Amino acid sequence: MKIHNKLFLVFFSFSLLLVTALVLLIQWSIGKGIVEYVNSKEIESLQPLVVQLQQEYKKDGTWQGLQGQHKRFGDLLFFNLSHNDDEPSPTELTRRPPPEFGRPPPSRDGVPRPMQRPGFALFDQDNNLVAGHYIEGPEYSKTLLEVDDKNIGWLMIPQHKKIIDGYELDFIKQQQSYLWIIALVAMGLVVLITFPLARHLAEPIKKIIFGMHQLTQGNYLQHIDVNRKDELGELSRDFNELALTLHENEDARKRWLANISHELRTPVAILRGELEAMLDGVRPLEKSNIDSANDEVKHLQHLIDDLHQLTSADIGGMHYRKKNINLSDWLASEVNKFSSYLSVAGTSLTVDIKEPVAIIFADSIRLCQLFENLMNNCIKYAEANVMKISLVVEQQAMNPIVRVTVEDNGVGVPEQHLSHLFEYLYRVEDSRNRKTGGAGLGLSICAHIVTAHQGHIYAQASELGGLAIIIELPLSQ
Repeated sequence: MKIHNKLFLVFFSFSLLLVTALVLLIQWSIGKGIVEYVNSKEIESLQPLVVQLQQEYKKDGTWQGLQGQHKRFGDLLFFNLSHNDDEPSPTELTRRPPPEFGRPPPSRDGVPRPMQRPGFALFDQDNNLVAGHYIEGPEYSKTLLEVDDKNIGWLMIPQHKKIIDGYELDFIKQQQSYLWIIALVAMGLVVLITFPLARHLAEPIKKIIFGMHQLTQGNYLQHIDVNRKDELGELSRDFNELALTLHENEDARKRWLANISHELRTPVAILRGELEAMLDGVRPLEKSNIDSANDEVKHLQHLIDDLHQLTSADIGGMHYRKKNINLSDWLASEVNKFSSYLSVAGTSLTVDIKEPVAIIFADSIRLCQLFENLMNNCIKYAEANVMKISLVVEQQAMNPIVRVTVEDNGVGVPEQHLSHLFEYLYRVEDSRNRKTGGAGLGLSICAHIVTAHQGHIYAQASELGGLAIIIELPLSQ
């Protein structure tokens, strides 16, 4: 069953249950109200009887005149029910005849015959039956009889529990019919409203399902246009982000394959050409030509090693042995190791360490690899002859960090390329020297190392005129 049909059934079932419950409750309320109304009207209609009974008691100060006189009590009762000022309804006359006027006639001893409904009864102040028909169990309304503010007895009036005939029953049936008609109309409106509402709620889900099917078939150029501000709208926006990410990853994968094929093909082609030239006798088999071929092998090996490191980083295969290190002392010591290398390259280095103590939790071997790649990038690929390394400690978002900047005066990088420098095999063809054999993997390795230390690395234009690489690492707490 489709989801919009399920939603419709849920809405319809809930509405049907609610409407049915409301109708039944209203019917019960109407029936209860009518019964209470009939009982109250009956008590009101018998007020003249109360007055007559009180006057009867005043004659001799006792109930002797009515003691056991069930017929006389019935005559008084029937007279008041049929001749009271409010003119009782026909149902009262047909539903509640006194025992003495019913059929068959009363027995010789004057005791009233049983009725379908418990009869009226008169009790004295000591709760003794004076006259009437009283049955234990049914509910009665007790009306107090008083003479000169003295309790002389009670008139017991039987209470209706339900309406079984008469105008009141017709009224209840009529109201019930109206209620069920209203319920049917309400359910019709529910159908008219809930069915399109269910389709409206399920529409974005259908779009998402269709989009997911397209993604499974490799079509990542999907966009769901759902202008909603609820959870379905949020899910649609997340789907669009997912499709865009998958599309970008697919493009990156294709670029990766194309670039790595090119990077591997170039040294292999050069090596093959030199070997074939020596085999064909075009080039003599001498040490200089063999050294040239060996350089291409080294370059190929270096490229393979970089690729291995990157893939290891992606799958979590790069191992780190971290410990607390004073980065200020470590950096000053590490820079001294490159002094001879920088002298041969004709590059001057300035070190500006503003904080003597900067403790970080790091792997010193990986840090050495990080700064070696950055310095090689400046010397080999940027053709820089001036380098500067600076270290400062800053408070950033309540967490202290150490910022290390490595910058040069070499060939700069256009601003539009800065955010891509740390991607695999990314090189700016016009600004970086390819003759030295750089494959564009060094900065990617640097990014992995910094990320593994919970840090951040980015590039910007240097004040020296070249490129500046900024590394931010968290200080140990």
